Amino acid sequence: MADLSTVRAVLLAGGEGRRMGPLGTGRLKPLVPYGGTCRLIDFSLANARASGLAEVLLLSQYEERLLMDDLHRTWNTGPGFRVRFGPYDAAYAGPELPAALPPRTWPPERGTADALIRKAEYVFTEGTRDVLVLHADHVYRYDYGPLVAAHRASGAALTVAYQRIDMRWVHLFGMVRFDGGGRLTEFTEKPENPTSDLVFAAFCVFDAAVLRRYLTELDGTDWQHDISRDVIPAMLAAGEHIRGHEVNGHWEDIGTVERYHRAHLALAAGPRAPLPVGRMPRTVRPQVGRRWVADAPGVRASVVPSDLVNAGLVRDSVLFPGVRVGAGARVRRSVVLPGAVIPPGADIDGAVVLEDGRVQHVAEGVSA
Repeated sequence: MADLSTVRAVLLAGGEGRRMGPLGTGRLKPLVPYGGTCRLIDFSLANARASGLAEVLLLSQYEERLLMDDLHRTWNTGPGFRVRFGPYDAAYAGPELPAALPPRTWPPERGTADALIRKAEYVFTEGTRDVLVLHADHVYRYDYGPLVAAHRASGAALTVAYQRIDMRWVHLFGMVRFDGGGRLTEFTEKPENPTSDLVFAAFCVFDAAVLRRYLTELDGTDWQHDISRDVIPAMLAAGEHIRGHEVNGHWEDIGTVERYHRAHLALAAGPRAPLPVGRMPRTVRPQVGRRWVADAPGVRASVVPSDLVNAGLVRDSVLFPGVRVGAGARVRRSVVLPGAVIPPGADIDGAVVLEDGRVQHVAEGVSA
């Protein structure tokens, strides 16, 4: 196994969730509830901890105080793993939330690469050999150890995780191609006319010195401040050794409410679900049990919590803890967020029910 003590894991979590509609309104996208058990950001953190990483550096900007407070309460509660906050680390040294934070002394980040530059002193720390870049809105369970080991064995400047997907969705991602020896030959962000069914799975490992050199060279130029649109293409154009590492198993990018809804319908498939509920991180009311139920009074083929109060019928849905379903109500093909109350007699189909009971219907046939 790779020695992960010299790996700096950074978690990019700057999303506002505007494309999620009401589901993302007033809430950070990384904290969108998922799967009846957790939030989107918890997947990358759970993967990092399970892989043996001792810490992850959070790189955020939008409502960062809210995000840091939440992650400190959720993840920094025991030994062996910690979420770091860079310039704010000292304020979160103890178990209590800080009364105030030190003022920002750096300009706003305009993209994922900017996030690395502005906090370079916390990213490129002494002894850091590799930088593992993660994102906060991807659903997957994965051991990063073999990725790092393969990266080091190859001597590559960068190793990108990739996955083969249905060709019709490639235009939503970074398309990649490799030669017969496994070296990257093409990287195109959101291509209009895809020619490959391989996509960048949005996590990768850089040689730290190489990454810092490219960030330094790009900073101040006319660029988009982005890892996928600037850093990787610049490295590829310069002939750097870039390799791919295939991701086997379920991996999902949750970019819109339609994809969020579709992913939950797959979870409700039970034994056929791409990621069973038992493999999910458990950060939302972790003391409450939850399971997939095939057929029980009032429940058919759904993920439900042990504290569900149900006087209606739930079918092909995912429910979070604290949900109450009123007498005669029907909930079908839907996601019901923590603590939501479904009124008696309600008929909800193909929707996301928010915590306050508002219903966000999801358009049929939307592919974005």
